[in-house]
Amino acid sequence: MKAKYFSVLLASSLVAACATNPVTGRREISLISEAQEIQMGQQAAQEVEQSIGLVDNAALQNYVSAVGNRLAKSSQRPNLPWRFGVVDDATPNAFALPGGPVYVTRGLVDMMDSEAELATVLGHEIGHITARHTAQQITKSQLAQIGLVAAMVIAPQVQNFGGLLSSGMQLLFMKYSRDNERQADELGFGYALQQNYDVTQMAKVFVALQRIGEIEGKSGIPSWMSTHPDPGERVRTTEQRVAGLPAPRIINKPEYLSRIDGVVYGDNPRQGFFRGSEFLHPDLRFRMTFPQGWKTQNLPQAVVAVSPQQDGALQLTIAQGSPQQAAQQFFSQQGMQAGQSSSSPINGNPAYTGYFQAQTDQGMVQGVAAFLSFGGSTYQIIGYAPAQRFSAYDGAFRNTLGSFTTLTDPSALNIKPNRIDIVRISSAMTLAQFNTRYPSVVPITELVVINQVDSANSTLPSGSQVKRVITQ
Repeated sequence: MKAKYFSVLLASSLVAACATNPVTGRREISLISEAQEIQMGQQAAQEVEQSIGLVDNAALQNYVSAVGNRLAKSSQRPNLPWRFGVVDDATPNAFALPGGPVYVTRGLVDMMDSEAELATVLGHEIGHITARHTAQQITKSQLAQIGLVAAMVIAPQVQNFGGLLSSGMQLLFMKYSRDNERQADELGFGYALQQNYDVTQMAKVFVALQRIGEIEGKSGIPSWMSTHPDPGERVRTTEQRVAGLPAPRIINKPEYLSRIDGVVYGDNPRQGFFRGSEFLHPDLRFRMTFPQGWKTQNLPQAVVAVSPQQDGALQLTIAQGSPQQAAQQFFSQQGMQAGQSSSSPINGNPAYTGYFQAQTDQGMVQGVAAFLSFGGSTYQIIGYAPAQRFSAYDGAFRNTLGSFTTLTDPSALNIKPNRIDIVRISSAMTLAQFNTRYPSVVPITELVVINQVDSANSTLPSGSQVKRVITQ
């Protein structure tokens, strides 16, 4: 095809791909239709709920959904298939998926203090969806790949963006521009104000997030702080927006606190926890030991460990089928070369273990994988390193694979998670005095943040509802 003819054809295609932004009313290039946007969001939501999981609290889920739907129905896109949920993750965060799904994490729910704060957070995420920010980011990405654009010109039916539609969890890591974030702040402010919420509470969320900082090692998804611009700037902007607004408006702190009373706080050890280099999973009743000194992390879908030199890694996940079926699927992958294998049990559990080599973009990788049956599931444990370094880690890999066994320690099997406990005080006191009278299992610095007070010496008025963290 001649370059001049291609340019004309490409220009015509982009004009046809223009759409009106529901928020700004301006025409903009969009290679993502609303139907595709909804499809992406629904698939991504399914992956999020399967991999991270929702908090098992129907009353809380219904409450968050009710608040979110009131805001969404008054937005510029009320007819999208909106859905709202609280995901079971300890990192304070909230995120929107294209076409309607919005989630807040358990960590953020624990940190907020009122329904008005919740409304401003949900409103912000709704703003990302109404302004089609994800569609804009995907369009920019696709326009940068001229080969795909050419394919669309030559074959217009190639418009389903198969790669993106099959990578829902990747949407969680898509970063918006600062202008996108500022626009979502403004839109969320407006949605909450329309429902008569006290939008000054938005600044309290930003302050709390700024104070809590990064929480390392708790999540496989980004923290709010890593995907949003400077909270200090957002606090100042919010204060400017609310100046002169009439008061009072809805805060609804008692109702909100009653909904989070008893919610798990922090990492839930029932979903697995580390004790030194040993990983224990009370609900699934197994334990295994990782190499001493390796950096470990318990993610929603995997347990991982990385060597101090970052040239060796171990990963534990759930596999499909029997150990033999899972092994066959793993070793038959393209570019994989299977080596010596064995069907010997591991601590009495049926297992299949084999060595492998695989060619990657970073070079040849060598590893060992075990697939074992335990408690009705098949577990996949893989240790790998660059081929030239594998021999140095082979022994450590084999020790970890061989350590998988039944958890019998009663203290681990019966471990309880920390939970939010709401206490109404009958007399005024400082937070430090409250902590003496109603002890928490977390440092008082955390109580300062989750109760959104200035310091441990801040006075709590009589009748206040105060958060503490207990184990039960």
